[in-house]
Amino acid sequence: MNHFPIFLRLQGARVLVVGGGEVAARKIRLLQSAGARIEIVAHELNEELAALVEKNGASKVAAEFEAAQLRGCRLVIAATSDHGLNERVAQAADAAGIPVNVVDDRSRGTFITPSVVKRGPITIAISTAGSAPVLARRLREKLETLLPAEYGRVADFMEKHRPRVKEQVEDGRRVWERFLDSGAVDRLLAGDEAAAEVELEKLLAQKTPAGEVYLVGAGPGDPDLLTFRAIRLMQQADVVLYDRLLTPGILDLVRRDAERVFVGKGPRQHEMSQDEINALLVKLAKQGKRVLRLKGGDPFVFGRGGEEIESLAAERIPFQVVPGITAANGCAAYAGIPLTHRAYAQTCIFVTGHARKDGELELHWDQLARRGQTLVIYMGLGSLTQLCAKLIEHGLPSDWPAALIEEGTSTHQRVVAATLADLPSNVASAQVKGASLVIVGEVVKLHDRLRWFGAGA
Repeated sequence: MNHFPIFLRLQGARVLVVGGGEVAARKIRLLQSAGARIEIVAHELNEELAALVEKNGASKVAAEFEAAQLRGCRLVIAATSDHGLNERVAQAADAAGIPVNVVDDRSRGTFITPSVVKRGPITIAISTAGSAPVLARRLREKLETLLPAEYGRVADFMEKHRPRVKEQVEDGRRVWERFLDSGAVDRLLAGDEAAAEVELEKLLAQKTPAGEVYLVGAGPGDPDLLTFRAIRLMQQADVVLYDRLLTPGILDLVRRDAERVFVGKGPRQHEMSQDEINALLVKLAKQGKRVLRLKGGDPFVFGRGGEEIESLAAERIPFQVVPGITAANGCAAYAGIPLTHRAYAQTCIFVTGHARKDGELELHWDQLARRGQTLVIYMGLGSLTQLCAKLIEHGLPSDWPAALIEEGTSTHQRVVAATLADLPSNVASAQVKGASLVIVGEVVKLHDRLRWFGAGA
């Protein structure tokens, strides 16, 4: 994050704007909406700014800029076509410890102004750190169409009743979340505040809801593959238990003030045992918390989700399960490898490559080493050499197509496509270390022709 987003209170504060043209006028319009006391330094004012000064909406203090003009200012805007003057303003403001924005020159200023969506007291600011202002404007336009113009009424209502809610209940946030999920919002948007007040009274009279667990599949890595339901629950959880397979982009979508607990679950390095995770889910839910158990892929495909909800069901704790795109589907699709194909594979088998404590794999090799099917091996990197050798030993030819996908669906995705005989050495040469998935079958031959994602696609 190149810039830290904040909202400044400018009501009645002095803001100096150096420049009198259209660029300066655009900035002044925003400053006016925040109630700033605007002072302008410029040789000439355009028609809009001249009229503003005449109506006492701003004041022109000088034609030439001097550092002394900065005294007592909260913000400074340099908005002229003279780069040298803008540079002087920026240096003087920086020396005085006053935030300065240099229009169209993000390297000179200490802050940038975002695109803004305004709905009453609701302000949404969008920034691309100055790199793509047209994109920021386009995103603002999209948000403008999504948010009804009357949405400010909802914020006004919540501000009005906030003291009473805080006084009557210990966890006012839970009440407001249930309020926003109710039909009260539609009533407010329609202008029926009395009906919204009735709904709020009902919620205040209810007992605080018991804790609940959300078992959510986060998919194989790309945050865009999350379901709407997953994102909604991620945003309302009080605490999240997560493991190593989650990408930072997915964790960034969890509610910012939620407590985060890393529970590990990596190969041969368990931060918590499964029994400890089960117990923690139960404990947190009994404390009345909404607990998010966030897992990579799908929680019911080698994710031990069934074990976790068994422990919840035994304690009569409410839970929800949100499926995720499992790694086999997501990684294969992003690698251009269809799991089934009329010409190559009529069945698909998922297995896990976890070895026993003695290092041996215990799988039904006679069922796996067959033509006409696709074999997908989860967590097979550590036992890849043994996997390939066993499949050849039980009947597949040494030149049978096979591939390993590392960090599938992410921007770091790599696909190592080879044969059963060559795959272990090729993977070793590629120094694969990330989360990976192995696919064996003739469908792998389609990778070069059908790949569409990532470098070289």
